[in-house]
Amino acid sequence: MSRAWLAPLGGLYGLGAAARVALYRRRLLSQAHLPSPVISVGNLSVGGSGKTPVVARIAELLQDAGQPVAILSRGYRGSFRGESLIVGDGSQVLAGAAEAGDEPVMLARSLPGVVVAVGRRRDLVGKAVLQRFGPRVLVLDDGFQHLRLARDLDILCLDAADLSDRPLPAGRLREFPRAAWRADLILLSGADDRRRARCAQRLGEGRCLPIRRIPRGFFGLDGESRPAPLRPFLVAAIARPERFRADVDTLVPSLAGSAFFRDHHPFTVAEVAELDRRARSLGADALVTTAKDAVRFPSAASALPVLVLRTEARAEPEERLWERLLAAIGRRAA
Repeated sequence: MSRAWLAPLGGLYGLGAAARVALYRRRLLSQAHLPSPVISVGNLSVGGSGKTPVVARIAELLQDAGQPVAILSRGYRGSFRGESLIVGDGSQVLAGAAEAGDEPVMLARSLPGVVVAVGRRRDLVGKAVLQRFGPRVLVLDDGFQHLRLARDLDILCLDAADLSDRPLPAGRLREFPRAAWRADLILLSGADDRRRARCAQRLGEGRCLPIRRIPRGFFGLDGESRPAPLRPFLVAAIARPERFRADVDTLVPSLAGSAFFRDHHPFTVAEVAELDRRARSLGADALVTTAKDAVRFPSAASALPVLVLRTEARAEPEERLWERLLAAIGRRAA
């Protein structure tokens, strides 16, 4: 939500971010260069632009093409403060959400064969991964503002509404909207086709692709596919839960209700027990949550089955996204 009365502070925040970019551009701040291709995926807003599903999809595309992959993440809201932590080695998950953050654990669970690691300095995390696991494409999660690490392709996930928003604390942006010009490729989500087309025209149609969230269905916490519930109760702690509600609404006959919390909220056993009681009183046949929330959801406190709605992100056409990935990797190999 935009808070116009904080616009002066937002302007200062945006100027600070722009000054930092300028220092890197003029090489007054140095970038680290790694010996493997680096694909950065990030956003301008503080959340809800579909960045994590894009990271997962890019990792899948690279894997399908026979490329070994590692995802480097900041580990937001995790307790780890060391140099690097391997969250998943491709065969098993080695860290929990409290230590590594919910999104890295979610990615490690959902992407077998992909190494996931966290640390504040992604250049050091990348070095540790390459030393331990060998050469691979490095996908930098939430990397648009992490300028310390040089990248071969800079992908920006942008909601159409971001272009009319303000920097923090006046709005939801980490930088001024004009920072979008720094991206090599922009994946546009949100609003309707006409508004996305206007955004693409403004930013350059050759560098913009629409991206859509596609619900993949319901899964148990064991990862197995489950039938759609008839009357679920929704529980989520994500930036834009209305999208989650809309996705579920397309797959079920009716909703019993919902409870939405602040992004990254740590669910307690007592909270889940109360949500379960409330849901059953409304005639719910399941609690449904997001894949990100599932990694910190104490499901044993619920008498109702706990289901996870999985979604994926698809660029349209996806061939253009793959062409840009392939070109970035090819330039490094040349």
